Amino acid sequence: MESMARPIVHDDALRQRLLDVTAQLVDREGPEKVTLRDIAAAGGTSTSAIYSLFGGKSQLLTAVVNYGFRSFHASQEIAGKEGLKATGWAYRKWALEHDALYRLMFGGAMDAYAEGRSAGGPDGGGLADGGQTIDAMAPLIGAVTAAQAEGVIGPYNVMLIATAFWAQVHGLVSLELARGASMPIDWDALYDATLDAGIRAWAPRP
Repeated sequence: MESMARPIVHDDALRQRLLDVTAQLVDREGPEKVTLRDIAAAGGTSTSAIYSLFGGKSQLLTAVVNYGFRSFHASQEIAGKEGLKATGWAYRKWALEHDALYRLMFGGAMDAYAEGRSAGGPDGGGLADGGQTIDAMAPLIGAVTAAQAEGVIGPYNVMLIATAFWAQVHGLVSLELARGASMPIDWDALYDATLDAGIRAWAPRP
């Protein structure tokens, strides 16, 4: 009895590996220089697998950024249940663990190369229109609202508070990623003080 050739399976593990290696390569080389052959070689697969899983380079780049926002949102959602300060710590933890992805999500380098501003499905939707950033902020907005209900934060505009808090955290994390190793700073202590200061700035006033 002749054995039948097994079909090539492009599974979730390969998909995830390609997302990870693409983020690393594009962060290091820039989206215009990285080819599908480069990505396939780094991922230990073929360009046909990339076409099968994603459809092409622009779709792959879109999938990378959208995966980043989904992962980031999930981490914020979990942290938001523990309070406003916890979302700040979770922001930093996620960014340090996914530094290449973080830079691609918020650095703007992918906007001209990835498609998906109005595409549907798990890999599409609003890459460059700010929609994903707003969605990613939802757990933070929820944490601000909860802090107001607890009396920790005053009755100010929730979106204003959330944006200001995000800006503080983003600025500090970006500095740590860019210059952390070369600066003689206790980043944990600095981050803790910055989060406390950010919360105190919006405390109720008599």
